[in-house]
Amino acid sequence: MIRLVLRVAAMAAGLILCLPLHYGWKLLGRPSPWPRLFLFWAGRAAGMRVRIKGKPLPSHVLFVANHLSWVDIMLVAGATGTAFVSKDDVARYPVIGWLARMNNTVFVARTERGAVRSQADALRAALASGQPVTLFPEGTTDGGPDLLPFRASLLASLFPPLPGVRVQPVAIDYGPAAHDIAWIGEESAAANARRILSRPGAIPVTIHFLAPVDPASGDRKTLARAARAEIAEALGPSGGGADRL
Repeated sequence: MIRLVLRVAAMAAGLILCLPLHYGWKLLGRPSPWPRLFLFWAGRAAGMRVRIKGKPLPSHVLFVANHLSWVDIMLVAGATGTAFVSKDDVARYPVIGWLARMNNTVFVARTERGAVRSQADALRAALASGQPVTLFPEGTTDGGPDLLPFRASLLASLFPPLPGVRVQPVAIDYGPAAHDIAWIGEESAAANARRILSRPGAIPVTIHFLAPVDPASGDRKTLARAARAEIAEALGPSGGGADRL
C-alpha cells in the first residue's frame, strides 16, 4: 500500500508541476512539450525503466504497436510525443479523459457507423499536419502478452495514402514482467492500476522502433500483416507473437 501511495503521489506531483507550464506554453502560442514530459515522468513513477532500440520517426508517422496495458501509452508518448487513437468512451473518464484531450487524442466511436468518415478525416488531418499518432491495431488488451491479429479496418484512414506519411511498427517488450503488466478480461481499470503500481521493484521495458512501411506499397490488409510480422519478430517467442502469424 505504501508503494502504491508513493507512486500515485509522484504522478500527481508531476502533473501539478507540468500543468501550469503547459498552459503557459499554449498562451504563448508555442508547441507544448509538457504532456510528453509528464507522461515520461508518470511512466518512471510507475516503476518502468525504458530502453529505446531503433529510431522513431519525428513526424508524419502512424506508429502501430502491440498493446498490453494503459502503461503502454505513457511509455510510447514519453519516448515520442505521440498522440493516440482511442475509444470515445475514454473521453468521458474523469481526469483521464481530460489528460487524453490535452495530448491531442483522436477519439473514435466504434459503435457509430455514421461517424466513421469524420473520424477517419480527423486522423488523416492529424497525420497530414505532422503530428505523430499511435494506433493499437489489436484493438484490445485481451490477448495479454500474446500478439493478436491486427484489425486491418483500423488502418482505413491511411488510404488513399497521404503524401509523406509512413507507418512505423513499434514493439513494446516488458520481458518476463509482461504477464504481470497485462490487463486482461474482467479486471477493472482501478484493480489493474493498483496491481501494477503496487508491484515491487523497477520493470525494464524495451521499445523497438522498427523499419517504417510505406502505405502505398499495398492495401490495408497487406499493411496490417507486414506491421504485425515486424512486431512479432522483434518480440520473439517470449512475446507470444511468433506462433500466431
